[in-house]
Amino acid sequence: MHKCNCEQPLVPIMVEVIDIKEETPDVKSFFVKNIDSNGVPFNIEPGKLAMVSHVPVGEGMFSCTWQEGDEYLQFAIKNVGLLTGELHQIEVGQKLGVRGPYGNGFPVQDCKGKNMLFIGGGIGLAPLRSFIKYCFKNRADYGKIDILYGSRSYADLCFKEELFELWLQEKDTRVHVTIDNPEEGWGGHVGFVPAYLEEINPATENTIAVVCGPPIMIKFVLQALEKMGFSDEQVITTLEMRMKCGIGKCGRCNIGSEYVCLDGPVYYLNQLKQLPPEW
Repeated sequence: MHKCNCEQPLVPIMVEVIDIKEETPDVKSFFVKNIDSNGVPFNIEPGKLAMVSHVPVGEGMFSCTWQEGDEYLQFAIKNVGLLTGELHQIEVGQKLGVRGPYGNGFPVQDCKGKNMLFIGGGIGLAPLRSFIKYCFKNRADYGKIDILYGSRSYADLCFKEELFELWLQEKDTRVHVTIDNPEEGWGGHVGFVPAYLEEINPATENTIAVVCGPPIMIKFVLQALEKMGFSDEQVITTLEMRMKCGIGKCGRCNIGSEYVCLDGPVYYLNQLKQLPPEW
């Protein structure tokens, strides 16, 4: 039986925007906390999501970044439509509604003792970032860490401070960044993520690959991982783009007998291959 662990799954809690950071020309991070205290309405585990509502525009499901402590919740939101466009116009002090958390999150316990390979594209780095931050906080629990991330251009790379400074300082960690096409001032790698993955050719032994990004990128990354010898049990991805209501009632997340809102959105590849080819 599918269950939701939310006490009031459809009732938003009002929060206040305490800071806004421009990550790229069309991605902003919004930091929120409870209106009446310094805390947050709920705690987030890596890979979980929450619904953000902006009255009277609407609501949408977004990845929520895992943080050490409970000072605020952070949402990195790309401007892709009506709701996100309106959210990009708000200012600090704006009141928003949030409800959640939703989803099963990343299997952080199952991955202990493994080398981690994170592969992301565009805004797909946002959910991966939660798992990456968690690994660094619990560094002794994980082996070597490789982060491969790409976007269309340098301007479109999210979380630049972490990519080019903070994560490079972590023990046994390599960061590989690429952009799709050459541009003036960029001295790094140029090319698409799947091809760069094959160039890097990471070791498969005792390694878990976690993939998130545009569907076309995921498709070719999965093919590259298989070509390099990764088994389906070594590959994790997320179907968070299919999540709608969050509690499995609207049916729009359904794939066969699976409800992504309740059973996912994080899956091992061997689990996905047991479902109808709709994902």
